Amino acid sequence: MSSVMDMYRDKATREAFITRAKEVYEKIQGELEGKEGLAAIEPESGDYFVGQTLGQANDAAFAKYPDRWVYFMRIDDPEAAMPLKTW
Repeated sequence: MSSVMDMYRDKATREAFITRAKEVYEKIQGELEGKEGLAAIEPESGDYFVGQTLGQANDAAFAKYPDRWVYFMRIDDPEAAMPLKTW
């Protein structure tokens, strides 16, 4: 993703990103069972990071991917989700 605005301006880009993130979530869902908090998913690599708060999940993702978009999902409610750029 080249810029913050690209993700919000281009619906096809945003939808493709979300689709990839959800595919990763389906693969890792079993590993997340019994955990609480948020998962930050980096869809290009398939890596994910878990934190009790958005800040913790972001910090873990930012440490490895400081300039990438990640998809944050509540582990107990994966429909509660949003794409954000690590900060």
